[in-house]
Parts: sequence; C-alpha cells; structure tokens
Amino acid sequence: MSLRRRFADREDLLGIAMLAPVLLLVGVPVVLAIVLSFSTATAGSLSFGWAGFANYAAILTDPIFRRALANTVIVTIGSQLLVVVLATAAAQVFRAAFHGKRTARFVLLLPWAVPVSLAAIAWTWIFDSTFSVINWTLKVTGLLHGWLYWLGEPRLALVAITIVQAWRIFPFATVIVLAGLASLPQDVMEAAIVDGAGFWRRLFYVELPLLLPVVAVAVLFGVVYTATDLGVVYILTGGGPANTTHVLPTLAFQRGIQGADLGQGAAIAVFLLPFLIVVAIAMLRLARHTEVGST
Repeated sequence: MSLRRRFADREDLLGIAMLAPVLLLVGVPVVLAIVLSFSTATAGSLSFGWAGFANYAAILTDPIFRRALANTVIVTIGSQLLVVVLATAAAQVFRAAFHGKRTARFVLLLPWAVPVSLAAIAWTWIFDSTFSVINWTLKVTGLLHGWLYWLGEPRLALVAITIVQAWRIFPFATVIVLAGLASLPQDVMEAAIVDGAGFWRRLFYVELPLLLPVVAVAVLFGVVYTATDLGVVYILTGGGPANTTHVLPTLAFQRGIQGADLGQGAAIAVFLLPFLIVVAIAMLRLARHTEVGST
C-alpha cells in the first residue's frame, strides 16, 4: 500500500490537513488581534508595550463605544427580522410556477452579487437629503408633508442602515429558504392538504416548524455578515452624525486605523468575538434540537 493511499485512508490526518489552511487564515489574525488588544501598540511605531485590560476598561467607560454596541445589536436584530419575513414570503412566491421565473430569480440574486461599496453608494442617493426617491415618492402620494433627513438624523440613519443590511442578506436567505421548501417531505404536505389545512395554516403549523433548522442557518449567516460589516455604515454615514451611528466594526476602524490606536481598535474588534460565538452556538443548538425533534 502506497504512502498516499495510507494517508487518504487516515481520516484523522486527512481532516487535520484539510483544516490546516483554514485554521491558519482565520486563527492567526484572530490571535494577533487578541494580543494587540492587550497592548499599547500604535500605528507607525514598532514599540509593543503590555497594557493588560486597560484598553477594555477604556472602551467600556466610553459612551461612544456603548452607543456603537447598542447600534450593532439594533441593526443586526432589526435586519434579520426583516430578512426572515421577506425571505419566507419571497420563497413562497418563487416556488410557484409563473412566466419569467428564471429571470426573476436572477434579479433576486443581484443584491448579493453587487459589491458592497457600489451598493452602498447607490443607497446614499436613495437616502439623499435633497434628492431622496423615497421622500419624493411619499410626497407625491401625499403620505409625507415635511421632509425626512435619512442620513442626518440618528434614528432615521439607523433605520436606513438596517434596510440596506436586510437588502444585502435577503437574496442569500431566500435561496436557503427556497432550498428548504424544496426538501420538505411531500407526504406531510399532502396530508395537510387532505386534512383541509389552508395556506396560512400550512405555513405556520407545518412548513415553518419544518423550516426552522434552515431558517436558523440563514439567520446565523446573516448575523455574522451584518455584525462584522464595515462598508455599509462607513459609506452611508461614516459613523455620523456626531458618532451616533457607529457600529463596532466602524468604531474599531476609526480608533485603530484612522486614530492609530491599534490596541484600542483591536479591543473593540475582539469585543465582537464572544457575541458571535454565543449567537453561533445558540443557532446551531436550535437547528440541531429542531432536527432531532422532527425525527
């Protein structure tokens, strides 16, 4: 038996070999960020002093950091609620047979394929203070009598950011939910129809419980993409007005790169890690529990 054959038959060695590149690409930057968060490192200097928990103590007492943390939670949860509702509705539409279905599916994937920077620049025009197409549409229909400064007011700016983040993740979640709908056992669906269950009863009592593991995976990906995204907030508002729309990635970039305080910037970025780990564990346990319960 050749050495190559023996290596291919060793599942433990083969697994380690296949995971090694991922561990290096992901693990090394994470470890470096954690080390930097306990240091006094600054941009443009090779000095590396040990700061202990000083960076974490500084950001925890910083009102801008607390605002950024709250904004991250609000935008992440708000966008994922929109994504779940819209993706479920869109998946129901796209599984039906209609003329132009393939074209419609292609158009659906465009937000996912468009680069984040280009998409965010387009949305700045949509939410522009003077030329906002949303404002003009609301005025023409008589639903708006004043003027909405979408990116100039903190609350409206957070709403705008949430909408853009949901728009970005919505196509990916729709594809996942659509695949889940296609994999539902047809005997269960036929039994529900025979029992006289209408569309809404089938949706809430049959389809959604069976789709819960799939939806959990879609939400998990959406949370990770949204909570770690820098481009949308940076292009739309830059963290303004007056640092009121910062999320943790943009604040980490402002402090660590623009402000040259690598230690504090790394501490802000690392603060996301336990949050994402908790969310990932919760979503994976939910998916596993529902799968076990359904079997």
